[in-house]
Amino acid sequence: MIRETETIVPAIAAWHSLAWLLISNGIGLLLATLLLFPRLNRFLGEWTYGHWVPLHLNLNLYGWCSLPLIAWLFKVYQVDEQPGAQWSRCALWAWSTALALGAISWLTGHASGKLFLDWQGYALVLLITAMLFLWFVLAWSLACHWRSDENRSNRRRVAKMTGLVLLLCVPFTLYWAAQPKVYPPVNPDTGGPTGASLLESTLGVILIFLLLPYGLGRRARKDQRAIRGAWLYFVVDHVLGLALGRGNESHHQLGEVLSLGSVLAWEPLLLAYFNSFEWPRASRRWRNACFCWWGLLVASGWALFLPGLLDHFKFTDALVGHSHLAMAGFVSSLNIFLLVVLLGEQGRIFNSRWAFLAWQAGALGYVLVMVLAGWLEGSDPAFTMIPGRSRNVIYALRLFCGGMMTAAALHWWLRLSRVISPKAELPPEAFQDDQDFAALSRIKPS
Repeated sequence: MIRETETIVPAIAAWHSLAWLLISNGIGLLLATLLLFPRLNRFLGEWTYGHWVPLHLNLNLYGWCSLPLIAWLFKVYQVDEQPGAQWSRCALWAWSTALALGAISWLTGHASGKLFLDWQGYALVLLITAMLFLWFVLAWSLACHWRSDENRSNRRRVAKMTGLVLLLCVPFTLYWAAQPKVYPPVNPDTGGPTGASLLESTLGVILIFLLLPYGLGRRARKDQRAIRGAWLYFVVDHVLGLALGRGNESHHQLGEVLSLGSVLAWEPLLLAYFNSFEWPRASRRWRNACFCWWGLLVASGWALFLPGLLDHFKFTDALVGHSHLAMAGFVSSLNIFLLVVLLGEQGRIFNSRWAFLAWQAGALGYVLVMVLAGWLEGSDPAFTMIPGRSRNVIYALRLFCGGMMTAAALHWWLRLSRVISPKAELPPEAFQDDQDFAALSRIKPS
């Protein structure tokens, strides 16, 4: 069992996030199966393929992708310490309850059809309520620790207060963005994204990258040139994004392509930035995987914006593959790296070699087969609509890759469930596949 005063709060957050990962992956397997055997829809009644898609997308984003960042916020605002630990559990359960009721709402047909913004009616109200409750927990914890040793720095206080102000904008922005009359920025001539929208979303992810080491309390090394250079380039790139404007610029315009190409410099910059901080040894595997996926994501994202390629791959399975490159590859590796650091010694439960390889191979295989399907679909739009041998083989491989990732997710969730159980204690043989797990056998119930 994990000691109450050590890592119980991030462990519970990790348990919630892995549970949603497992559920959303299971739904993904159902969707992949229905694409291979459409006649199975008759056994689902009104809960057909289209009703399950919002669950798979939203449970991944708001469950698996969001909860590790909430655990990180708990660390930043010291909610994982007393007296806020109990309130943090309530915040986690409020978040998961909103997700569960949202899933019921989408499954019964109450979805807007806007990707990742399907929240409507009571489900939207519940999510906003959970977000506001989380904000109050963070604010209350900051007030409780205002005079502690770690908060005597005025700069740290200002940063945390600024963070609270920005976080308070999130639920209201989500409520506005979920309205049916509000649409994401697209080019009306091509139906594709604009360079400005892609650059802004990328810079948002990069900002999280830049803030993570400070929120985790990692100590910077003596040579901080890479840290200063990354922050300087972030400002320059943000100014460039503002200069792009908000018009309906096409991806056929050279300025749009070159401006978006500025994100390519972030591949070596972020790697050097993270190497400027000290990290636990157990996180190395996932940190390396995260940056490998990051390099592929940035390079392929820019390439897919190029004239010709975007026109060929647009609205095909290739974009499904690219979204999984982002979510299953990059974000998932980043999440587990984050959880490993937050959990400390208990984070080694994620270092199972077979689960790591199963997840990475499954994600890579999924991306590759979807890019292949997208290329064939771009040449022949009927490729995915009319079942054929080639199409079925590709979709069967897709199902297999999804099964590999689901097996890994189940393995991590079961391991973590045993660690946080008040009655169970992990025996030494539970960690035979990892030499670094020997210390975990000495964990005693509190």
